Amino acid sequence: MSTRVVIGAQWGDEGKGKIVDLLSDKADFVVRFQGGANAGHTLKFDDKKFVLHLIPSGIFNGNADCVIGNGVVIDPIALVEEIKDVQEMGFSLEGRFFISQTAHVILPYHKLLDQLKEKRRGGDAIGTTGRGIGPAYVSKVSRVGIRMVDLLDREILREKIDQNLKDINFALQNLYKEPKLNTDDLMAELEDAIQLLEPLICNTTNMLHEGIKNNKSILLEGAQGTLLDVDHGTYPYVTSSSPTSGGACIGSGIPPTALTNVMGITKAYCTRVGNGPFPTELLDETGEKLRKKGAEFGATTGRPRRCGWLDLVALKYVVQLNGMNELTLTKMDVMDGFEEIKVCTSYKIDGKKTDVFPLCLDEIEKVEPVYTTLPGWKNSIEGITDWNDLPSTAQSYIRFIEEYLGVKFTIISTGPKRNETIVL
Repeated sequence: MSTRVVIGAQWGDEGKGKIVDLLSDKADFVVRFQGGANAGHTLKFDDKKFVLHLIPSGIFNGNADCVIGNGVVIDPIALVEEIKDVQEMGFSLEGRFFISQTAHVILPYHKLLDQLKEKRRGGDAIGTTGRGIGPAYVSKVSRVGIRMVDLLDREILREKIDQNLKDINFALQNLYKEPKLNTDDLMAELEDAIQLLEPLICNTTNMLHEGIKNNKSILLEGAQGTLLDVDHGTYPYVTSSSPTSGGACIGSGIPPTALTNVMGITKAYCTRVGNGPFPTELLDETGEKLRKKGAEFGATTGRPRRCGWLDLVALKYVVQLNGMNELTLTKMDVMDGFEEIKVCTSYKIDGKKTDVFPLCLDEIEKVEPVYTTLPGWKNSIEGITDWNDLPSTAQSYIRFIEEYLGVKFTIISTGPKRNETIVL
């Protein structure tokens, strides 16, 4: 039995979807444990490209039961569209796709409030996807949230929407100068989605506990990355949940004692979407080269990602925070053709050198990265599946990272497709 958590070790977009897809053929359960449809997991196999937002990335490879855990906030309409897309691809979800009854629901008013708040912030906007994630988590912690189980009783659902609209409509009219929302309209908008999702809603926490008891293999999939964690990331430029190993337990109902492996996923360089500090960001030709070679555009929004050299100070912090005992390096092939590759190995803050990642926003924004320069390689490594076929300088790059972090890589990704990997 193994229970492995797959965690983003940067600001998201590290390639978690590909790795979960790769590992899922040996899993009995694949569980998504936080976030919402603001995440986009891109998978490539059979010369086709698939983008998932809510359904776990294990749906395509193997026969694992795929679970949306209680920590996810679910847009029912978006989920139904995604289910239909997967079915049209020729993949069946019947009997192997389940939704936690205690997962919270994103309603149309959450998306509207998300977009209005970002617009009102102007130049101080956080850079959300506008999909209602933050406001849905606000409803959750304010104890006025609507959960998936509430969709099963229309009277309860109507009462809760009615109650919530009292405050929401007051804000829409008086703060945002927008027209009021109507309960009947919202109920009608949700009805078709509810009918399709009803049979899938169940007690997934108990399902996973039974799996642990019966020595089943469980794969827990996060969205975003640790540096976007609402507690431990670059606050306030973060997501609204905890994409960490601790968040995996909270968002699935699996106890910490059941975890056997925590795998961190990092690119061979760094990217970030949206606003917020980014110590190693490159605003030059090198940054543009990384963006073009790595096709660094958001799977959910299409926004161009900010790019920079690998930041080992931040990565070491993430490894320690999550208790990572294995790592995966993705997009190694993007580094082809660089004569030299820089790696950030310490910071300078107000002239003082440190290798500790600061938690205060003011300090992070003052960071001057201190780089170690490593030799690059000219030959293409795309599609290589054997460690011994890598150029010696590519091997040295990988070993340098391992030595700094004190954790070994178990998978090296050398291309976007499932089979373009080195398994160590």
